[in-house]
Amino acid sequence: MSVTQQQVLNALARVRSPRGVALTDANVLSPIAANDGKVFFSINVDAAEARAWESIRAEAEAAVRAIPGVTVAMVALTAERKPGSAPPPAPHRHGPGVQPVSAHRPPQSPASPMSKQSEIPGIAAVIAVASGKGGVGKSTTALNLALGLRDLGLRVGLLDADIYGPSVPRLTGIHEKPQLNDERKMIPIRRFGLAIMSIGFLVEEETPMIWRGPMVMSAITQMLRDVAWGTLDVLVVDMPPGTGDAQLTLAQNVPLKGAIIISTPQDLSLIDARRGLAMFRKVNVPVLGIVENMSYFQCPQCGTRSDIFGHGGARHEAERLGVPFLGEIPLHMSIRATSDSGTPVVDSEPDGPHAAIYRAIGARVRDQLQGVIAAA
Repeated sequence: MSVTQQQVLNALARVRSPRGVALTDANVLSPIAANDGKVFFSINVDAAEARAWESIRAEAEAAVRAIPGVTVAMVALTAERKPGSAPPPAPHRHGPGVQPVSAHRPPQSPASPMSKQSEIPGIAAVIAVASGKGGVGKSTTALNLALGLRDLGLRVGLLDADIYGPSVPRLTGIHEKPQLNDERKMIPIRRFGLAIMSIGFLVEEETPMIWRGPMVMSAITQMLRDVAWGTLDVLVVDMPPGTGDAQLTLAQNVPLKGAIIISTPQDLSLIDARRGLAMFRKVNVPVLGIVENMSYFQCPQCGTRSDIFGHGGARHEAERLGVPFLGEIPLHMSIRATSDSGTPVVDSEPDGPHAAIYRAIGARVRDQLQGVIAAA
């Protein structure tokens, strides 16, 4: 059953703003995307009023979910300060000066953004696979790493959190849409023995994801919390490249047990890898190690090895920064071909040399997580 924008607007007309005006008349709604039962939009308000609007956002999302035919609803609250507006006033203090701290009342520090972290029920360890820049083979590595962990006997899930450029649907050959369970949570799609979820399952491949930061954060939060992951030893999260909203949202939502940085050997990629590594350290996420992807090219005809992007840069960087070096992955036709065809090399060529490399990297990651998994 198709859901139209007008149906969404009709439902939102029954939701009132903090001033009592119908949401559709409050001049706060972004364009509404409604396609194949999935609805996305944002509510854009001034930062000074954001707290009052949070309950309205939740009410709007509930109203949209109640429309027959809606399977997924994502409503983000975007709060911006108007030009020239003053920041929120500081708490009132008695007297002209700064009130001294009482001996019986310790100074109150601002709440840490990490104070909102909570475990995802049933998942022992959530790890992020990240890169400082795009084009280094991060998604291919994340998928084959997840399969390597599977081959080691672990129960593994894969979350494609690359909101702007989800690659997992193409890499896995999955074209179906996730279903909802009785609790209206999305059921991850099972393929290759993995529980897999991607924003790419919810939108068409060629749909541009022109989403602002709050919508990105809302989407990632929903894919973490509103998915029936079941019982997993490890959830591998394929992050978007860079050090932005998606990375911070993940770090603030769940206590990550580690991050893996993917880089190619050349200096330009390593500069960005350093930034990614520094960001995870800044938010107290353990860095499990660095992987050097496209480490070298070996000619399939003559066997000659060529270091197209240089060689050993990631290993030296790992040694310099004091983090584990997890391994080298070559630039090879079979890895590229199996990725493009949706048959990842660890699954389609399990006895081949490349599958062995990914499993060896997985074993190093597993060894670092062993205490966490055993405790869970």
